[in-house]
Amino acid sequence: MSATIAPKLSEVEHVKIASRYLRGTLVDSLANRLTGALNPDDTHLIKFHGSYQQTDRDLDSERKQQKLEPLFSFMIRVRVPGGVASARQWQRMDALADAYGNGTLKLTTRQTFQLHGVLKRNLPAAIQGFNEVQMDSIAGCGDVNRNVMCNTNPHESAVHHQVYELAKTISAHLTPRTTAYREIWLDGSLQETTEAVDDEPIYGHTYLPRKFKIALALPPYNDSDIFSNDIGLIAIEENGQLLGFNVAVGGGLGMTFGLPETYPRLADIIGFVPTAEVVEVCEKIVTIQRDWGNRENRKLSRLKYTIDRVGLPAFVAELHQRLGYELTPARPYQFHSSSDAFGWTESPGGLAQLVLFVEGGRVLDRPGYRLKSALREISSFHTGEFRLTGNQNLILANIEPQYRARIQAGLEENGCAPKAEQLTRLRRDALACVALNTCSQAFAEAERYLPQLLDKLDAVIRAHDLADAGILIRMTGCPNGCARPYLGEIGLVGRAPGRYNLYLGADHAGERLNKLYREMLDEEGIIRELTPIFAAYAAQRQAQEGFGDFVVRQGYVKATTHGLNFHE
Repeated sequence: MSATIAPKLSEVEHVKIASRYLRGTLVDSLANRLTGALNPDDTHLIKFHGSYQQTDRDLDSERKQQKLEPLFSFMIRVRVPGGVASARQWQRMDALADAYGNGTLKLTTRQTFQLHGVLKRNLPAAIQGFNEVQMDSIAGCGDVNRNVMCNTNPHESAVHHQVYELAKTISAHLTPRTTAYREIWLDGSLQETTEAVDDEPIYGHTYLPRKFKIALALPPYNDSDIFSNDIGLIAIEENGQLLGFNVAVGGGLGMTFGLPETYPRLADIIGFVPTAEVVEVCEKIVTIQRDWGNRENRKLSRLKYTIDRVGLPAFVAELHQRLGYELTPARPYQFHSSSDAFGWTESPGGLAQLVLFVEGGRVLDRPGYRLKSALREISSFHTGEFRLTGNQNLILANIEPQYRARIQAGLEENGCAPKAEQLTRLRRDALACVALNTCSQAFAEAERYLPQLLDKLDAVIRAHDLADAGILIRMTGCPNGCARPYLGEIGLVGRAPGRYNLYLGADHAGERLNKLYREMLDEEGIIRELTPIFAAYAAQRQAQEGFGDFVVRQGYVKATTHGLNFHE
């Protein structure tokens, strides 16, 4: 009789198994004042609690020469389903950034806040601080379902509120049940000690093989880039009534240089489901990935690889079996943009919305541009919400008429309300990840460098009368795809300091990936390659033709039809 061979597991899987439902030795790590770092295994576990251990890479060499350990600090990612925060919550995040972070707020491409530069000794106080205003960071990172996204402008559709409420419901349903988060960070501060919960009915004790992402969208707006998610939900409405959602599965944008078996992939639409059944469908998809996902090689462990390994028909058949019913055929829909619509809009009830450009998603003060101070003042009287977009911008939503002029004046006085004509659409639609100096994965700059590159590209754009052309440019410091570079009509992915791979050919609605055009370009090379293409686009584009569609039609790159031919 042959013995059953146990499957090989990655290092992280062993850490999760031994963690006692995400507890590990985090309490001991936090108590150790001899180092600014956590125990090695705890650096994996703290991600489930919404934080990453990082170092200031700008200072690594200097500190090494001084025989000091790296300057360790932590990024904390708060969970904000649908990106909606109250004025009180905004005020608290602003204050925590000053008290414990680096004085800035990062608005992320998943519609949430990040605090950067938090020292280990300040982690509990920072986490307690936002929990006091009904926010948390559990499942902000880690091998679980992360922040659930949806369209942010509340008056783009009559059914928007229903879609937003569903995003919150999905988020709550898929939040880990372990009480480790409260035990470690909150007990003794916000409430009496809780009774420990050692049960995860959806995730099990090893959680998922890798991160999992869900987003909802209301056509014709795809500002949440739903096809880049493990599950994308497309709202179908008729005569002002929400009928349900088309379900798409298997999106994900990360890859690894030199490993062609890794690739970005957009989700496939597999059918339609009534609204009442959406949460169950999401849960069953999560459990299939829990059971079928690759736990040996984390580079191949996302749902997209599971689906391509077993085949989409087999995956859908398993979903139907677990549900006990079949999804019905997908309903017609149409997306036309994945951008934000900037400026003021009016609502039927007399309220207004202001979509505010936030370069790189970084809320800060600098000479002549005091966005953080302006928003702090606005939060003291604004009675509506602060809504974070998936494009790193901010919507001041549900503004009462008496506050409109005051908000506009405050922004102008602080230098952060530029006229539309002062910014090209290329700049307004740009995305960048944090990259250097804190991200350990980064090969090159992104957020700190992209504005400088855009200064030079803007000159080319304006010279060809393309300032109002909607061209999506996205930059990351590595191929992991946090700023969704493979959905940029222009994608720049860091290969080495000052060097980027240039990708072209995604469409403006987020429904087609781009493809590699040139490798290892420096700034001069990027401008040299793009300038003649901008000139050709200005002279030869067809009516309403997007830049990504143009470069495919003109043969600069072939259209990417599926992740499996991304590298062709």
